Amino acid sequence: MFPVVQNSSIGAVAIALRAVAPSAAGGTAILKMDKTGHWVFGADQTEVDADSLWAVNPFSFVHGYIAWGEGEVLGEKMTSITSPLPELEAAPPNAKRGWEEQVGLSMKCIKGEDEGLEVRYTVTSVGGKRAVQSMGIKIAERVDASPESPVPVVRLKKEHYMHKSFGRIYTPVFEVEAWIGMEGEAKAEPEAPARRRRAITE
Repeated sequence: MFPVVQNSSIGAVAIALRAVAPSAAGGTAILKMDKTGHWVFGADQTEVDADSLWAVNPFSFVHGYIAWGEGEVLGEKMTSITSPLPELEAAPPNAKRGWEEQVGLSMKCIKGEDEGLEVRYTVTSVGGKRAVQSMGIKIAERVDASPESPVPVVRLKKEHYMHKSFGRIYTPVFEVEAWIGMEGEAKAEPEAPARRRRAITE
């Protein structure tokens, strides 16, 4: 399913994922959560099958910076989580907020209407970065305990909170259903059920 690499590489990813967590704060579709809390992908903003399952590639985590103009990307500098953040020059002159820190990951649908689809998810929001970094920490912990099955199988979920100025704000959740090996073995180990989190208000 994903390229097979040596356990030493897995360990390097695990260390790098832990290191970044405290600060948290071609053929691949772009995945995002829209303002109404729906997961969508591609240029047509196709809604993701709610019952689909996705395998997160543990070697796909990236971090870096992006500069947005009026609805278009003016510049983007991303690198593997195992490498230092890219060096920055001055932001493009028309960038609305200059350079913004961005993190991301890639995953592949293994069950549902979108089976076989590979997507890339990158995000600059606080809630989005927290979700990606939380996923990274879970993988790092999994590598320590069971390195033979470091791939989380997740459902794409959401949470929300009420913002004083902007109203209801949706944030992404990667709900782990099971863990599998890099080759995508059919036999998956279920994830222990997690306690349900309540939405918070601000």
